[in-house]
Amino acid sequence: MIPDRIEGKWIDTFVKLFQASEVRAGESVAILSETLSRQQNVKLAELALQQLGANPFHVVIPTPRQSVDVVVRSTGATDVLHGQKAALQALSSADFVVDMTVELLLHAPELPQILAGGARLLCVSNEHPEIFERIRYDPRWQERVILGVQMLAQASTMRVTSDAGTDLTVRIGDARPIGSWGNAAPPHNAGSAPGALIAFYPNAGTVNGRVVLNRGDVNLTFKRYIESPIGLTIKDDYITDIEGDSLDAELMRSYFAAWGDREAYAISHLGWGMTPGARWDSLIMYDKGDVNGAELRAFAGNFLLSTGANEAAGRHTLGHFDIPMRGCTIRLDDKLVVDRGDLQAPLAY
Repeated sequence: MIPDRIEGKWIDTFVKLFQASEVRAGESVAILSETLSRQQNVKLAELALQQLGANPFHVVIPTPRQSVDVVVRSTGATDVLHGQKAALQALSSADFVVDMTVELLLHAPELPQILAGGARLLCVSNEHPEIFERIRYDPRWQERVILGVQMLAQASTMRVTSDAGTDLTVRIGDARPIGSWGNAAPPHNAGSAPGALIAFYPNAGTVNGRVVLNRGDVNLTFKRYIESPIGLTIKDDYITDIEGDSLDAELMRSYFAAWGDREAYAISHLGWGMTPGARWDSLIMYDKGDVNGAELRAFAGNFLLSTGANEAAGRHTLGHFDIPMRGCTIRLDDKLVVDRGDLQAPLAY
């Protein structure tokens, strides 16, 4: 475990993180955290904002009780603001919000209300600050992510294949793609850090085919590399069969079944990573408590397969997997976007 102390270099790292979001002197900045947030990062954010001349204040909420018997991880939808009207008002009135909750506000129902008040919001993943030091914001990310989002919006079909046996087809239709490039600078009022990626929530009944999770793909919900292949059959969005006799497959079957909820087996969001310099092998270097998986979700050329909640398809569940896959080929209609894990022009760096 890396010591949890304040390093001057990490204050500088957070200064640069907020500069990328154009935080200005005199701006009112709310730092949202919960009692189980990484306090090291909360303090670093405060010191960095003060160095920029902003006016930070803290909104700290006790981490809510566990609502179910199953361990909940990697949802991107914190519930710390449920019923917290005063906290929501404070966040909505700020110029800028730094979200440092454990699960983040990315998919939380309160996010639109905060943004409607005029605040910009940056979700800061629950990572050790060393990861932010390595995965530094790069202004090149924005141009390429925006281009990738446009390509996705103009396509009718996504097809994902791999030498391991993946062959997945997604009808894109009017699904709304989203992109993140590591900041929340105007006029874009929300973002997440660290890293850059592109994703979308498919409409109901649009995902079919077979996915083979291969050795070295990453089950981020478990913070574990997959060591033996797992075959997933997907029919009209739902995983109908999980093949494999390894511990990896058994753990996945057990977690899916624990929810007793068909929606846990459905596709949530799909996309690909856009961050050169982010490393697929970095998970092995950290204790589980020091990492939350943002780097793995965003490493360049991965195919990100996620299961669980999908508001675009009207599905809601706490069961969730995020699985970045290596070596996949992604096509949008006839356009090759990723070739065996390598970003292709015009998205390549």
